[in-house]
Amino acid sequence: MRTFKKALIAAAVVGLAACTQSPTGRSQLQLFSSDELAQLGAQSYSSIKEKEKVSQDPALNQYVQCITNDLIAVLPSPWSQQQWDVTVFESEQVNAFALPGGKIGVYIGLINVAETPDQLAAVIGHEIGHVIAQHSNERMSNQFAAGLGLQLGGMLIGQEMDSDQAALIMGVLGVGVQLGYILPYSRIHESESDELGMRYMAAAGYDPREAAELWRNMAKQGGPTPPEFLSTHPSPQTRIDALEQLSAEAMPTFRQAPRANCPKP
Repeated sequence: MRTFKKALIAAAVVGLAACTQSPTGRSQLQLFSSDELAQLGAQSYSSIKEKEKVSQDPALNQYVQCITNDLIAVLPSPWSQQQWDVTVFESEQVNAFALPGGKIGVYIGLINVAETPDQLAAVIGHEIGHVIAQHSNERMSNQFAAGLGLQLGGMLIGQEMDSDQAALIMGVLGVGVQLGYILPYSRIHESESDELGMRYMAAAGYDPREAAELWRNMAKQGGPTPPEFLSTHPSPQTRIDALEQLSAEAMPTFRQAPRANCPKP
């Protein structure tokens, strides 16, 4: 029991020491340094570039870079001063990503689905939002904390029950942590990045109303989806409804911003 108490106290101290706030004011747990995350981001970026074919189409690359530059220009410091690397991949995947350390990837499949520059700006802004809100750090930290909590729980349960009972309860606890803690945090990350991306695209002169249109296009591309409570993403309709509300709030910013000029090739 003494070992358990010491481990519990240590976990509590680590948790309190690593609490921060996201750009929207939400409390976060971050146990890893920015340098560690940037290194992981660079490694992942290099790995993806080795596996995927990089587009050499100058018009497409200029188009994506133009939109990205517009968004970077309105980011808060120090993100607006950071060097961001952008790569277009010749893949029909409807996908894009941004990684810690300023690494952005956009797939041709997504460019095809995003019918306007505004819609592509919504996706790139959303992915940049994940980086600025340090969601990778938070997710890794949450998973680490959840694993530590299960280990501590296992120590306590093992002292009170026989091995069969302890194994059953720990299995149920594992499912509970996944559904009640890790997955909801993933959905929070997606919704928060939608909000941040909306801010950035509006400030950069891209029509925020196009974000909901993009997700209508995305919903047409998808097949059957799991129930929302089992998914790391909000359901398409939940997301569209939230984006429509956010776009109304972002319209004053958009109307005051110079109109973006990155025509789709």
